[in-house]
Amino acid sequence: MKTIGLIGGMSWESTAVYYRRINEQVRQQRGGLHSAEIAMRSLDFTRVVDLQKADRWDEAGALLGDAAAGLARAGASCVLICTNTMHLVAGPVAAMAGVPLIDIITETAAALRADSRKRPLLLATRYTMEHGFYTERMRELGLDVVVPDSADRQVVHDVIFDELCQGRICDASRAAYLDIIERARDRGVDSVILGCTEISLLLDPARLTLPGYDSTAIHADAAVRFALADDLEQAA
Repeated sequence: MKTIGLIGGMSWESTAVYYRRINEQVRQQRGGLHSAEIAMRSLDFTRVVDLQKADRWDEAGALLGDAAAGLARAGASCVLICTNTMHLVAGPVAAMAGVPLIDIITETAAALRADSRKRPLLLATRYTMEHGFYTERMRELGLDVVVPDSADRQVVHDVIFDELCQGRICDASRAAYLDIIERARDRGVDSVILGCTEISLLLDPARLTLPGYDSTAIHADAAVRFALADDLEQAA
């Protein structure tokens, strides 16, 4: 089993979901008392948010890249950035890590394409919805991503930072998200991407009126496939 490197803390609420999901999947596939080999670097989220707000993405990339390199030195065979937004700096992080970076955008796109989805609604932070890096990558991978209108984008963003990242789950916010999804149906979307790693704390993708894709679970499962690949080949 290879060691999985996690760059977490952004927020720790969703990093905990990664840790649980990865270990559950390893136990399911290996049985018994097996758990995942994981190296983790958990960052102070306030430091990262300050860089986001100041549009200092180069510094953010260096910060996460240094964390990735440290994980590689600690024995990690791959690295995951445990947040969608910070994949804006995936390039420099991968370069500094020196080991494969498992990309959440690539893995989520693969899951959508496997189900023949073409026009997903993206729910995420304002940075992810508006900066362009996410929708452009998805377009390159054959998907026409739709984002909510300006007012709804602000609602989605505020719920993430003011509630979910602080461990608050509010029924009113769940209802607001569901309303946004319903409005998007009129724009011809065929699915929903939970494109922030905290949104799965609020919405169950299996209970949406459109097919839902939880980027956190998709990303974590990709890490498990990477970690267990050699074991599966030997078993075969």
